[in-house]
Amino acid sequence: MSRPSDVGGRPRDYDDGSGAAARVDSPDLGFRGWLRWFWRQLTSMRVALILLLLLAVAAIPGSLVPQRSADPNGVLQYQQEHPKLFPILDAFPIQAFDVYGSVWFSAIYLLLFISLIGCVIPRITHHWRAWRGQPPKTPARLQRMAGYSEVRVSNPDASDEERAAFAEQAIAEAAAILKKQRYRVKVQQVVRRGVPEVSVSAERGYLRETGNLLFHSALVGVLISVGIGGLFTFNGQKVVVEGRP
Repeated sequence: MSRPSDVGGRPRDYDDGSGAAARVDSPDLGFRGWLRWFWRQLTSMRVALILLLLLAVAAIPGSLVPQRSADPNGVLQYQQEHPKLFPILDAFPIQAFDVYGSVWFSAIYLLLFISLIGCVIPRITHHWRAWRGQPPKTPARLQRMAGYSEVRVSNPDASDEERAAFAEQAIAEAAAILKKQRYRVKVQQVVRRGVPEVSVSAERGYLRETGNLLFHSALVGVLISVGIGGLFTFNGQKVVVEGRP
């Protein structure tokens, strides 16, 4: 049975790129969907590194011009030497003489703080569960794994008991070799297609992730310490002229 076609012999639902066919639109994310997407982007490691770089770049103006918190006399001197440029740099959006307390520097700082917390805490939870868990089951098709090799050993004259003892010895030696290489080892017995099989599964790599999480946790601690120090500490300076009370 043939399909109905137009004059050119093509099906009526044929799309030649002119846009005649119905366009497929993606579903609307909605407000909650956009919030979830923004949170995932903010808590990604890529965004955290970008914010850390922006924080380092944003701290550069604080070393180029004097700051009120560290050198108020230098700010007064800069105002006398540059009377036209000083009001522009001291305006609200720029706040060049109070960089570390400015709105834009605080925004970068808070975004970095939120990004690191949102990135580190779920990774710590996932890492802790994986650390206390067991290695995964041995795959049913080992030939799909990289570095796969196979050695077959057969002895037609051996009895069933000797074959079972040989298999247990091979499993024990494999587990011992993997343990020496600092793998987490688990001897598993599974049943595939009604046939019991004994295998060794092993995994490692948790120490690297632990060091990574410790580094980022320490970075969060530094940010918290800096924030608390800036909130509850106070310092001031006063010029004392010799000969004046």
